Amino acid sequence: QVRVRESGGGLVQAGESLRLSCKGSGRTFSRENMGWFRQAPGKEREFVASISYAGAYKHYADSIKDRFTVSRVNAESTVYLQMDNLKPEDTAVYYCAVQRSGSYPYTRQEDYDFWGQGTQVTVSS
Repeated sequence: QVRVRESGGGLVQAGESLRLSCKGSGRTFSRENMGWFRQAPGKEREFVASISYAGAYKHYADSIKDRFTVSRVNAESTVYLQMDNLKPEDTAVYYCAVQRSGSYPYTRQEDYDFWGQGTQVTVSS
């Protein structure tokens, strides 16, 4: 079983950057595909990015493509989400989770389990 914990959120101005971390625990982390999701106030949780267990395959939501980059360092049991040129509409709680079912590119939240508690990202205009 893998447990994850997100960190790195905060309050920034539009155009600035943040890097989120998702620290995993458990022996299987390096064999797990991982995903990032976010939930804005009053909205459904939505897919942001996914990364395969070795980092070879990455997929992004159209809304953040070319601004966000997902990566991982399995030796550190950590997945990262580098967010550049942040916009007010990126304001949300960001979650990472472990992919447990489904097929690539793993965009459906129902294919994920072992969610973290989330980290708040607030972007002011």
